[in-house]
This record gives sequence, structure tokens and C-alpha cells, in this order.
Amino acid sequence: MPITDILSPNLEKKATRDGYGAALVEIGAENTKVVVLDADLSGSTKTKKFSEKYPERFFNFGVAEQNLIGHAAGLALSGLIPVASSFAMFASGRAWEILRNSVCYPHLNVKVAATHAGITLGEDGASHQIIEDIALTRVIPGLSVLVPADYYHAAAAIKAAVAYNGPVYLRLGRPNVPSIYSPTDVFTIGGSTVLQRAESAHNKGVTFIAAGVMVYEAFKAAALIEKEIGQKITVIDAYSVKPLDKKTILAETKDAKLVVTFEEHNVMAGLGSAVAELLSEEQPRRVHRVGLNDEFGQSGDAASLMKHYKLTAETMLPDLVARIRAAE
Repeated sequence: MPITDILSPNLEKKATRDGYGAALVEIGAENTKVVVLDADLSGSTKTKKFSEKYPERFFNFGVAEQNLIGHAAGLALSGLIPVASSFAMFASGRAWEILRNSVCYPHLNVKVAATHAGITLGEDGASHQIIEDIALTRVIPGLSVLVPADYYHAAAAIKAAVAYNGPVYLRLGRPNVPSIYSPTDVFTIGGSTVLQRAESAHNKGVTFIAAGVMVYEAFKAAALIEKEIGQKITVIDAYSVKPLDKKTILAETKDAKLVVTFEEHNVMAGLGSAVAELLSEEQPRRVHRVGLNDEFGQSGDAASLMKHYKLTAETMLPDLVARIRAAE
């Protein structure tokens, strides 16, 4: 089960891309149909471990991401299970049309594992810090979009993606992030995890829904809010942004006066929009979206950028408390 002491100063920290890379090696041993493709970034995307273990099943296409995705489509047509990796800016941005027409339109069994997503990419700046990839991939018909929160869930996510028959986009990050899950926790395409539930009627007024690096920050913010004002908050890790776990979200927001979404992404057309679309149709609720407010990132280290854009638990806290009190 997920950790309960989110405020512990000694939480293990590992990168989601490392969990992905380690799991790839395990998958390679179990399934000889799995092949891995990269665009000259295998050291950064962590596919290098697979290339060293299974060189005959690894293909480097250089700085040619459109070719990368196109060849993945061809390998899928031959009966293999290709996993294609590059930075998220290139995998979802530069190669978008190939992903749409060559992979998703024929519904091929291709997995795109995109690393270095969001502003936590850091010093490379706005040109590489893609904050639009969930929007770009979420709108493609038939494409599953997965955003794991930590090392262990990233490993579980790529295993679930390979076992699934169809195109998948997996969003991964660069920095080490606190581990919320354990190696035995389940990752289900179309699922989510209720990390904390407000059981009493008095505390059922607020639900936090987060994905990726923001799961830890939302969970921590909930713990800080409970300490400050006594309000216990339901916290959901919506790691499957598409398909969204509609059943769980509707169940956990049915008594909510305020729903807050958290994402390291533009608030437009990402997780927050997906949740707002669902609630507006099925169960109207007040929704506040935390993320980047229609603005690009900047060059800087990940921690500084998270603070600058008020995406850490501490920097979000005053506004969240004010909104919770206003919703009472």
C-alpha cells in the first residue's frame, strides 16, 4: 500500500525514468517480443541498460524522432512490441503527426515512454520543458496516457503498458522524487489510487486529484492542511489520465464542495481539464486547477522552478487553505 507518513523527512527518492529503465530489463528477460528504440538519448532515458543486456533488440535512430515512431509502427506490424523513448518534447511534440497517423489511427501495439517531461527537466529551459504533452496525447483517439508518480509505479506502469494491447503514452520525469509506493503496489490502465480518504461527514468537503510529480506535493499539502486547520482531505493519484478512472473520481467527489487538481503541466487540456469535463457532465462541482497557468517554463534547477511556479506543498498552502475555508 502507499505510504502513510507523507511528512517523513527520510522518504526514499528515485527518478521515474530509473524505474522505467530497470523494469525494461526485467521485461526483456520475460518477453522476447519486446524491442526498444531510442533517439540518441539512451543514457538519459535509461534505455541504455536494455541496450547493454539485449543489443540485438535495441535500435538507435539518432536525432530523428519522427523516424523513431514510424519504425516503431513498422515493428508493431511485424508482431513485435516496440517501446520507443525520447524526451517528451520530441516524442509527443516533434513526432505528433507520426504518432497520430502511423500508430494510433491503425491502433498499433506501440508504447511511447517519454522522459524529461515538465518543468522539472530543469536547466534546459522552456524549449525542452514540455507542458503540453498530456494535452497533445490525450486528444488522440485510442491512445492511453499514463503519468506515474514515483520509481515503483513507473516500473509497474511500463509492465502494464507492455501487457496491454494498444498504443500507450507514458510520461516520465528527470529528477529524483519521493517514493510513495512499494514494489508490490498495483498499476492498472484506467485505474487510480485513493491515497487517503476523509471518512467522517465533517471532512468530506474537499478532494485532491493529482498525477505525476504533483502527487507527492498534493499529498503533502493535504497533510499540512490537516495539521493547520484540522481538515482531512481525500487524495487521489489519477495516474491513468486516459482512460480516466471515472468511477472512483465520481465516488470520491460526490460529497465534495471543492475539488482541486494538481499537475506539472499547463492547466489547459491536461488532468484538470479531464476531471472538469467529467464532473461538468456527471456531477457538477467547483474545480480549482493547480498547474502552469498558460505560461512557459524557465531555465533553472527543478526545485527552484517548482517553488517559483508555486507547485510545492508549502508554496500552495496559503491559497489552498483560503479556498477550502471559502468553500465551507
